[in-house]
Amino acid sequence: MSFYQFAKGVVASVFFPLYRIEIHGKEHFPKDGAVLLCSNHIDNLDPPTVGICAPRQVHFMAKEELFRVPVLGGIVRKVGSFPVKRGMSDREAIRKGLNVLKDGGVLGLFPEGTRSKDGKLGKGLAGAGFFALKSDASIVPCAIIGTYKPFQKVRVYFGPPIDFAPLREKKTSADEATELIMSKIAELLEKHQS
Repeated sequence: MSFYQFAKGVVASVFFPLYRIEIHGKEHFPKDGAVLLCSNHIDNLDPPTVGICAPRQVHFMAKEELFRVPVLGGIVRKVGSFPVKRGMSDREAIRKGLNVLKDGGVLGLFPEGTRSKDGKLGKGLAGAGFFALKSDASIVPCAIIGTYKPFQKVRVYFGPPIDFAPLREKKTSADEATELIMSKIAELLEKHQS
């Protein structure tokens, strides 16, 4: 058993009963090949939640500060996540992200770049669009709905992969590509928030 599977099992055994997590749309998640998984960001618990709900290992691009926290930093690195410097172009993080996709892995991103203060979907950063355009990955939108209050439901929805072929052909800008991704996350939120 890999460390990732072990950690996923431990986190799942706590999160599923505590937050009554429900997973929807797992059938939309490609069984193989590169996947860019893009989700809204409402809480610090989003990465482990998405990680235990996704059917494949997710390599998260996570804020650099996390890797400096004793013990946690080591665990985050061991489960395949890697640091990104916020507010600047981080070439090393970009290279690592592209390599995950080139190797047919799953790259997890929160395009807003930071947690939403009010729970509403914020503007996405160009990074998500950049990865979508620079790879042949399937782009899977994800919506997390809930409050992470103990014993109140948190629901995770995976949407159908977004058809990126037209955008890649017409050399769309990264900002436009991110807008499309965010619109699909917004659709999932609107459809299931009631």
